[in-house]
Amino acid sequence: MAGQEHVVRALTNALSQNRLHHAYLFTGTRGVGKTTIARIFAKSLNCQTGITATPCGVCSACREIDSGRFVDLIELDAASNTQVDSMRELLESALYLPTNARFKVYIIDEVHMLSKSAFNAMLKTLEEPPPHVKFILATTDPQKIPVTVLSRCLQFNLKQLPPGLIATHLKYVLEQEKIEFEPGALNLVARAAQGSMRDALSLMDQAIAFSSGRVEEAAMRSMLGAIDQGYLFALLQALQQKDGAALLGIADDMAGRSIAFESAMQDLASVLHRIALAQTVPQAIADDESGREQLMELAAVFSPEEIQLFYQIAIHGSAEIDLAPDEYAGFTMTLLRMLAFMPSSAASLSPPIAGQPDKISAEKTNKAPVRQDEAIPDWAALTGRLKIQAMAQQLAKHCVLESFSDDQMVLRLSEEHKHLQTRTATDNLQSALKDHFGKPIRLAVVLGKVTAATPARIEHQHRQDRQNQAIDAIAQDDFVRDAQTMLGASLSPESIKPVQ
Repeated sequence: MAGQEHVVRALTNALSQNRLHHAYLFTGTRGVGKTTIARIFAKSLNCQTGITATPCGVCSACREIDSGRFVDLIELDAASNTQVDSMRELLESALYLPTNARFKVYIIDEVHMLSKSAFNAMLKTLEEPPPHVKFILATTDPQKIPVTVLSRCLQFNLKQLPPGLIATHLKYVLEQEKIEFEPGALNLVARAAQGSMRDALSLMDQAIAFSSGRVEEAAMRSMLGAIDQGYLFALLQALQQKDGAALLGIADDMAGRSIAFESAMQDLASVLHRIALAQTVPQAIADDESGREQLMELAAVFSPEEIQLFYQIAIHGSAEIDLAPDEYAGFTMTLLRMLAFMPSSAASLSPPIAGQPDKISAEKTNKAPVRQDEAIPDWAALTGRLKIQAMAQQLAKHCVLESFSDDQMVLRLSEEHKHLQTRTATDNLQSALKDHFGKPIRLAVVLGKVTAATPARIEHQHRQDRQNQAIDAIAQDDFVRDAQTMLGASLSPESIKPVQ
């Protein structure tokens, strides 16, 4: 049960102290071990050595449970048995004592698929359970289970497994099986499994057959259809050099090799995430990680702000790629957006001629910090002057100004208000900025932690200050004081409103 120590510890303590409940609910995404831990728990309850957290595995009960022949362990797939008749038949059999066991154990998988009538039938047994019966329910969607059923179960949430833990477990399995492997191949499988150990083991079985007994990174990339990270590193190097022509050239080469741009976009976001980790927590990048040297080099040449901005653009590009005319257009437009919004960038689609300094770009760059220092606007004051309303106004009020230069503005929005970042709101805000400054403004909104006061927070504080002043003014009024003294009157602060 790799990665589920919190559940194992809780069940171990319950078994050791013989503090057993009649119904258990295991929740979690696919392949994290819900059914596996249910079967192990059934062995712990019925092992012939006694109720134990360490079933012997050799007694007849343990062996029959392992082989699926234990009469008193009944497994039901609720996805294919949703009707109330199946549940009633099962519950009627629960009234009878076990044939040859300590407890009759019912494992109901995907329990959220049961009908309302089936849940009602189950509820009566859960309310007055026979002492010889234990229910173990498993589901990927606990929100669909009635509260009346949830309240009668001990619930354990099995975690989605991180790639590092999956890779470590795969390494252990391959070493036990004496199969040669490359660490980079294990990392690819661990990421492709998306938190599911079962999927990871299935992919590894497939990989062993695919690679004729040796698990190699190149073969794994071919099997999974994973993009060669060399393309991604080259893209980021071209971006760092502000070389738009090189960016498009690499994208054209990817198209010529029939690489799926939707997957490439997700992989690009993953690489940017690894670079951000390398910048803040270098030890998080393992020494044997594929491409570690390139990751560390890119972490050194880009600023953390640039990486955060690129990551945000990549995530948006991935979400919007289906709306693009085609995948190539969506992918290249995302790259060009990164190029356009590089902080203090004077990038163009054509790099400077070799041997000649880009005097015009340098002059523009030198003038743009000057402008940022001299004319950076007060964002709270500016939002009050912009001709915006509805969602665009709310978006502006919950942002802080990240950076501003000549024709480019970057705003930061907290995660809790990301629902305000709609395409319509962003476009309307950008249009209002264009009208205000009398020229086109390139606007980018990035998500992140907001510590400075937003216009909305400033407005709220101003309203609160005025309210407090109004309450203080009423409390200090001579007439009000006399009324309190002579009539025993009291103030109702919620009824006091400041004069507009």
